[in-house]
Parts: sequence; C-alpha cells; structure tokens
Amino acid sequence: MSTVFISPSRYVQGAGELNNLGKYASDLGKKALCLISSGGYKRQGSQIEKSFAKTDATIIFDYFNGECSMTEIDRLIAKAEESSCDLVIGVGGGKIFDTAKAVAYKTSLPVIICPTIASTDAPCSALSVIYTDEGVFQEYMFLPANPQLVLMDTEVIAKSPVRLTVSGMGDAMATYFEAHACYRSGAATCAGGKVGVAALGIAKLCYDTLISEGVKARLAIENGACTTAVEKIIEANTLLSGIGFESGGLAGAHAIHNGLTVLEECHHMQHGEKVNFGTLTQLVLENVSIEELQDILDWMIAVGLPVTLEELGITDTSREHLMPAAEAACAENETIHNMPCEISPEIVYNAILAADAYGRAALEEL
Repeated sequence: MSTVFISPSRYVQGAGELNNLGKYASDLGKKALCLISSGGYKRQGSQIEKSFAKTDATIIFDYFNGECSMTEIDRLIAKAEESSCDLVIGVGGGKIFDTAKAVAYKTSLPVIICPTIASTDAPCSALSVIYTDEGVFQEYMFLPANPQLVLMDTEVIAKSPVRLTVSGMGDAMATYFEAHACYRSGAATCAGGKVGVAALGIAKLCYDTLISEGVKARLAIENGACTTAVEKIIEANTLLSGIGFESGGLAGAHAIHNGLTVLEECHHMQHGEKVNFGTLTQLVLENVSIEELQDILDWMIAVGLPVTLEELGITDTSREHLMPAAEAACAENETIHNMPCEISPEIVYNAILAADAYGRAALEEL
C-alpha cells in the first residue's frame, strides 16, 4: 500500500481575513451559494456582503437547517442548481462545512470553507460526516478532493464562545493517538493509503501545540484576547488536525464518538467533547502506562474537557444502556478496526467503563 498525503489547495489564516472573502471567491466563481446559520448571518452577513461588493461576483445566502443529513444536502443541491450557482461557501461550524462540501461534490462545484469557530478539524478535509435527520451518525462520505480554500479569520474566532475552541482541542487531541494507532497497525487512512512520516509528524506537532498552548489559549479567549497562543491553537485545531487525521488515519476515538451518538442524552454535547472521551477510551484499549494516562487526563481537565460519562450527560451506566453504544462503535466499517489491538463490543464496553472510572478518579484528586 502506498503513502497518500492530501490537503486543501490553500489555507489562509489571519485577523480580518473575512473582509477578503469576496476577493478569494471571485477567483473561483461568479455566483456563490453561501450556507450559514441565521445567527451567523446576523453576526457576519453584512461583513461578507461588503467583501463581495468590491468584486464582480455575487452571493446568495441560505440558512442551515441544523443537521448534515441527506435531506439537507439534497435541499441545497436543488437550491444551487435552481439559482445557477457556480461556487459553494460554508460559513460557521463543522456540520455546515460538511454539508457545503457534500453539496459542492454532488454539483461538481468548487467550495470555500470559512470557519467562525475552531471547534473541529472538518474545514480542511475531503470528508463529510453524514447524520440522520435526528442527529444519529449514519456514514462517512469520502470526497474526491479537499476544499479549494479554507479561510480563517482569527479575529472572529477569538470572539466565539470558549467552549467551542476547547471542543476543537478535544477533537484535535485525538489526531496523534489515532494516527499513531494506524501507523502501528498498518491501516489505510482516510486519504486511501498508509500513514507516512509527514502525516505522523504533523499529527505529533498538533499534539505538542495543544499541550504547550492549550491552557494559555483558553484563558485568553475567555477574556476576548487573540494572542499568539490562540493563533497557534486555531491552526492546530484546524490545519494540523485536519491534515493529521485525514492523512494519518482515524481509529478508536472517533469510532467511540460515533457510538455515543446513539445515546440521546449526549446529543447536546459538542463533537470534540465526545471525541475527547473517545480518546480516553482508546488509551484504555491500548493499555498505555498510568503516567501517560495521568498526563493526558491532567491536560484534558485543565483545558475544560469532559472526562466522565456524567459530564457527557450519561447517568445510566448499566450494561443494557451502554452496550448499544459499544456495538455501534464496533460496526463493520468503523475506524475502530484500525486499532492495533483486539476489538469487540465487549472489550469496548469495558474500556468505556474504565475510562469513566479513571476520569472520575482524576477529578476527585483536584
């Protein structure tokens, strides 16, 4: 199996970059369909419209219905075709990006991803995570190309709720552990090849950046400050994690997240918060040393990520309640089978219980 490395065509990050969206868009198309939430339009709509006023391109907005489902994707495909759009733009968060990428793929149009938060590594990938209309994980839609442009306005992101950036750290923290697991097992990555040293190196840099800058960035964002630490965490959450997970591979952490989506009581939790507990569970599956486990737990707690089932909203820890999540995590095509260890629903169920116990013990020591 060959090594495959993929990435977005262009990544731009800096303060005030949203003001340049129209200029970048006009290089790719002349009529853009922009997918955005109603709240996002209230906050950034005028700024985006002004950026287009300086170009020969036009833009129409459509409000996101809240779920990256085939129903929503099909609705927007019809909108793009009816309006004769030649470019798709996604402004907001992860599910908007995944929907915009899927619409662009189905209509053979270029796509620009413009995050207003740094809560997931979705912006850079050639992947859309599809859910049912009710929010239960359905499938991964692998796309033939990464976005043509990822545009990060750090000024906007620094003003977003701190929980969202912290959630992004939880998603990004999984990157190195999953890439390393795929490297050990020889599994194929999302890019369609084996893990190379470039992807593994980027995944490790992502980990190192989170460890060194995470707490500083959280404190800065809590006070509305965009510091060097914040800039580095935005890049880690988005670019390093995006490239790292796609060319480095997914394993246990994201499969555990997908399993947890069958439990309705944690649907209100952010993607990265559930992935974070998945990382903890993956480390249990790999039986890492107590020292490594404690170091990761200390960091997770320090930045404000959930480390117990109760923090995810799950109070019923009975076998009958948790086993469906473990079974879903072990579905036939799930990435947990990329792990370099034996996997079964029974093993995963016990790892979830142990991860919860370790998390509770760590919190009690505070």
